[in-house]
Amino acid sequence: MSQPEFPDELTLHSRPTTSVTLNIPIDTLESLEQVATHRDMSVEALLKLYIGQELRHDVSQQFTDRVLDLTAQVLARHGQTPEQIDAILYEIRSATGT
Repeated sequence: MSQPEFPDELTLHSRPTTSVTLNIPIDTLESLEQVATHRDMSVEALLKLYIGQELRHDVSQQFTDRVLDLTAQVLARHGQTPEQIDAILYEIRSATGT
C-alpha cells in the first residue's frame, strides 16, 4: 500500500477581513505578549488562534444541542414519555461528554 502524497507547501486562501478595536487590561496584554513570544507568534496571531478555538467549540456545541433537540422531538412523536426522553438524552450526553 503506497503512502499518501503531501503537498510541498501550504496554501492559505485569503478571506475578507475587517478591523476590530478591543480594549483589554494592560496586564492581560502583557500576558498575551509573553505567551505569543514563547510560541514564536504575534499577539494578533495568538488572539486569532484563541478566538478560532473557542468559536469552533461553541459552533460544535450549538450543532450538538440542535441534534439533541431534534432527537427529543422525534422521540416524543414516537410515543416516548418526557421521563424516557430525559433518560435517553442523559445517556447520550454521558456517553459523548456533552
